[in-house]
Amino acid sequence: MDYILVSNARVFSAKSIADYMKGKNVSVSVPTVIKYLEYLKEAYVITDVALYSPKTKTKLNYYYKLYDEDVSMNSIRVMGTRFDLTHNLENIVLNELLFMGYEVTVYDNKGKEIDFRAEKDGKVFLVQVAYSVAEEKAYAREFAAFANLDNTMKKILITNDDIDYSTSTVYHYKLKDFLMMEEL
Repeated sequence: MDYILVSNARVFSAKSIADYMKGKNVSVSVPTVIKYLEYLKEAYVITDVALYSPKTKTKLNYYYKLYDEDVSMNSIRVMGTRFDLTHNLENIVLNELLFMGYEVTVYDNKGKEIDFRAEKDGKVFLVQVAYSVAEEKAYAREFAAFANLDNTMKKILITNDDIDYSTSTVYHYKLKDFLMMEEL
């Protein structure tokens, strides 16, 4: 459980968790891991977000990002003083999107992951989350995720930056403004 809660907003598979446990000399099967993950979801400790696919068969592939239902569960388990601000921010945005009533999945743009595809009332939004894009490397990485996408879906970047980084095709929302919104 500690491993899952400290590693929020990351891709997991039951096999990768079982392999990790075996590396710690704990023998556990993949079905057992799946059962424990289901227990954590039922207890509202974690939530999972699947990879978006319009194909039904692709939904059978196990590709989930696991998130903490309460982001503080990540922070209280961190050893030392190094908090994972970026993944916690992504987790906060997911929780807000779910609270707003969006159906949320992870979106793959030809190998470049976009954190969320949020859909509600027939409207689709692609949402990328970063703590900051003030540095050129971070700016390039976050905006590259939207490359080669048409404008049928609104593209949104949410950061903790106070400067507006909006472009002609990507809307930038400051985290503090996003948290006050009732819908995208």
